[in-house]
Amino acid sequence: MSGTRRAYAAVALAAVLFGASFPLSKLLLAEMRPLGLAGLLYLAAGLGLGTMRLLFGKRAEAALRRGDLGWLAGAVVAGGMAGPVLLLLGMSRTPAHVGALLANTETLFTVLLALLFFGDFLTRREVAAAATVVAGAALVGLGGAGGEGAARWEGPLLLLGAGLAWGLDNNFTQRLSGRDPLEVAAVKGIAAGAISLSLAFATGTAPAPAPRTALLCAAVGVGCYGLSIALFVAGLRHLGAARTSALFAVSPGIAVALSWAILGEVPAWLTAAGALLMIAGAWILVRSEHGHRHVHGPAEHEHRHVHDEHHRHDHRGGEGPEPHSHPHRHEPLEHEHPHAADLHHRHGHGSQ
Repeated sequence: MSGTRRAYAAVALAAVLFGASFPLSKLLLAEMRPLGLAGLLYLAAGLGLGTMRLLFGKRAEAALRRGDLGWLAGAVVAGGMAGPVLLLLGMSRTPAHVGALLANTETLFTVLLALLFFGDFLTRREVAAAATVVAGAALVGLGGAGGEGAARWEGPLLLLGAGLAWGLDNNFTQRLSGRDPLEVAAVKGIAAGAISLSLAFATGTAPAPAPRTALLCAAVGVGCYGLSIALFVAGLRHLGAARTSALFAVSPGIAVALSWAILGEVPAWLTAAGALLMIAGAWILVRSEHGHRHVHGPAEHEHRHVHDEHHRHDHRGGEGPEPHSHPHRHEPLEHEHPHAADLHHRHGHGSQ
């Protein structure tokens, strides 16, 4: 399986894990306040992935460096603190599957910011596919927005804020996608979780969960948040923020199905139509190929790589077997091949 196909698989699994977080978080909100719960979930995510990284030992990945601190701080504040707190506050006022839809505006914000400010791109076909996924998510939400527990304006506004926060986070994290995904997710989780828990203690809303609830928090934190973040970062490396987020937009479909199974939130017929649209759009994204003649300017950076057509550099010895990671320089190169907005292909495009 190629690196791009593996990236699609990683993002799809990330979407499944994150979709599962909505009904499970809704259960936890019955016992804890949003700020304290967000802190516990992210701290569990960070500690769990940090432990995994220690157990796996030194991997062929580039470590975080001092120059990454600005992007990392932005990702921690936007994605690790503002996003989850706004999400849980909004979910406390809406059904879980409606919350999943509205939080899914993350995709719109990510794509818009990526295209306007961060050098990303989508072809016309991929724009249509992304719009299909988002339209499907809208139908999913419309199918469950009525009836008892329907969202008031406060909940949707908070969830839109969460979408904007995660849109910023995704574009900040794209700048870190060449680093070790486990390390990025672990640092982000520990920092965001510790700060959120500190604020919860300061405001008198610190959680005190029962042992069974604490175990569920740990499972949701490590699986639905931690692993989801790490897989999402791995996808960003190969696919870019716009394409990764568009595929990740299938998570509301997962949330609806699990909300039905776990919480008894029965979806309407519109939900089935929305799910079909989301599947169709995601399939188009996965099958899309984009290729044209393009020029790589000189660049120097570090990330996990093998010696393909983009990596024809000399070695000083001690780099280890491929794949490996070390600082390397790219000389100017002009060629043509299928590609996405990965670390090496953030060039300008015409009307493609």
